[in-house]
Amino acid sequence: MAVLENDFLKVEVSTKGAQLTSVYDKANNIEHLWQADANIWPWHAPNLFPVVGGLINDELLVDGNTYHMTRHGFARQSEFILLESDDAHACYSLPNCEKTLQIYPYKFDFQVLYTLIENALRITYKLINHDKKTIYFSVGAHPAFNVPFYPGEKYEDYYLEFELEEKLTTHLLSSEGFFTGETHPVEAPKNKLYLTRDLFKNDALVFKDLRSREVCIKSDKHDKSISVEFPHFNYLGIWAKGGGNFVCIEPWLGCADSVGKHVDISEKEDIQKLKPGHVFEAAFFISI
Repeated sequence: MAVLENDFLKVEVSTKGAQLTSVYDKANNIEHLWQADANIWPWHAPNLFPVVGGLINDELLVDGNTYHMTRHGFARQSEFILLESDDAHACYSLPNCEKTLQIYPYKFDFQVLYTLIENALRITYKLINHDKKTIYFSVGAHPAFNVPFYPGEKYEDYYLEFELEEKLTTHLLSSEGFFTGETHPVEAPKNKLYLTRDLFKNDALVFKDLRSREVCIKSDKHDKSISVEFPHFNYLGIWAKGGGNFVCIEPWLGCADSVGKHVDISEKEDIQKLKPGHVFEAAFFISI
């Protein structure tokens, strides 16, 4: 485990999945990251690679071959190597191996980098193509933030504020977690989407056409807030598990399959591609 710390924040990261496990606000003595209650949702902030969301029949199609791949990919379940760390920086690596080649036929090094910058944490996804062919992949984040921030508050006191004026439309998911092709408007007067216990009763809200690249968690009761900036990500998922006092803000490059559209990885929606010898990077920021 790596521990990053400055005057503002103390951050902890596990080698399992290179997962962020704590974002502690030192000035206000607040733990802002969900602490993975196994009875509700046993994760903190999983990193999603090489797929985001689910695949039909848990099958990844690559060049006419079929590989078994579970929801959100294998990175979150994998043991990463901690390449380097100090008080302000940590770099985790997941290189391909015999096991990954059996389910994802590419040679790569997937890295997750954490950097403290005053009251902000930058999380960078880096993929190095060591293969002789183009790699197709998706990548995404799934951090869960504690809501409410303080004891005695209500979940419903909080809202998500979008950076720009938006006409929010969510893309609907089937009970199996695949896109149905249907959409539904989401009410967010004055760019404020209030959190309620039934907001996610039909699974995540998925926004594919946002103009905003920053979303903040705020409250009607105080001025404390959390900002998530995602300048490099096209899609955004927002989700919470029933009974959990948290909300996930999930920047994605890629998404789940659509009903009736089981296609080759190269044809998946919002798929990313990386040529041999090239390096991909995308970052998002959590600010307290």
